[in-house]
Amino acid sequence: MNEHVDIQPAPAVIPMSRRFRGYLPVVVDVETGGFDWNRHALLEIACVPIEMDASGRFFPGETASAHVIPAPGTDIDPKSLEITGIVLDHPFRFAKDEKAALDHVFAPVRAAVKKYGCQRAILVGHNAHFDLNFLNAAVIRSGYKRNPFHPFSVFDTVTLGGIAYGQTVLARAAQAAGLDWNAAEAHSAVYDTEQTARLFCKVANAWPAPQIG
Repeated sequence: MNEHVDIQPAPAVIPMSRRFRGYLPVVVDVETGGFDWNRHALLEIACVPIEMDASGRFFPGETASAHVIPAPGTDIDPKSLEITGIVLDHPFRFAKDEKAALDHVFAPVRAAVKKYGCQRAILVGHNAHFDLNFLNAAVIRSGYKRNPFHPFSVFDTVTLGGIAYGQTVLARAAQAAGLDWNAAEAHSAVYDTEQTARLFCKVANAWPAPQIG
């Protein structure tokens, strides 16, 4: 006797273009010459677009990064260099001016926005408005015309880490999420961006997808 088995169809995958109201999450981290985005220099920037596979799961895309020549008129607090370990005159730093650095990291962001049919990027960061404020200041200083990021909205992994794991410090949230953490590599834009991207994906993939009409 054959028993009738009611097979439910798999839920449709929500495309990236609709998952975050038309925005593509892009993780950004900056290293700077201090805490005042109107006064202190941008020294490093890294971006990681968030990608989506065929099953609707998020994963970090390719990293784009640049060392940045301090813009004329900006300041550098020596204590910031002690924390980041940045050596401004290192022969292999190969730094770019702000406009060239922004163009270098923004080009793959625009490509990812186009790939997923999104309207624009939305910055994901740990204490995200810090990164966004430095990014916006560099855009204004350099006269950059094609900033792909939303000018003020962000996704902050401080909030996500606090909700998901009870941790608001990036290292502790990453470890609570089961991610490796190398303290010796922290405070570089590339490492912090990639770890933040992994944390964002871990939380986002664990969260039930919304019902979007």
